[in-house]
Amino acid sequence: MGVNASPARDYFLTSERLGFSHWSAADLLLAQQLWGNAAVTSLIGGPFTDQQIEQRMNHEIASMNAFHVQYWPVFLLENDQHVGCAGLRPYRMEQHIYELGFHLLPEYWGRGLAQEAGRAVIAFAFENLGAEALFAGHHPANSVSGRVLVKLGFQFTHEEFYPPTGLKHPSYLLGKASFRSESSRCDR
Repeated sequence: MGVNASPARDYFLTSERLGFSHWSAADLLLAQQLWGNAAVTSLIGGPFTDQQIEQRMNHEIASMNAFHVQYWPVFLLENDQHVGCAGLRPYRMEQHIYELGFHLLPEYWGRGLAQEAGRAVIAFAFENLGAEALFAGHHPANSVSGRVLVKLGFQFTHEEFYPPTGLKHPSYLLGKASFRSESSRCDR
């Protein structure tokens, strides 16, 4: 069972089932639950020590302050249970390209939450941040993440070396034009 978010959170972004908040120094327990989970981090360079988890959370807070994006903590709207994080990082800012990512706790896998979170973050990036494109990648052994990215409209473009794992990761792009055409199909 996920750790309950206390006190009650303000959500700056919501989807049907999810609320997006901002990391703060008071969220260390949530960060430890997420990035201290070996199943969550095994394919992104973990497991992480408590010190690495605190540094990771502080990096997310610094990213929010500097770039107005982070891998935001995500909660179920029905009960404020922390399910993981989803959001954006600077990627190629001179081209207005952000990196999309999500990390969910294992008890929330297989419920469509990664795709739901991804759709909300994609819309936020294009509609609120003026993104021209989004980049995403995944560990070669994580085919589920690859399928989620394809369902979100991303197109495979190349393999890119990811230093934390020492491997080349399948990498994808989603352009603003693809997002607009996908959105117009959804509106019909």
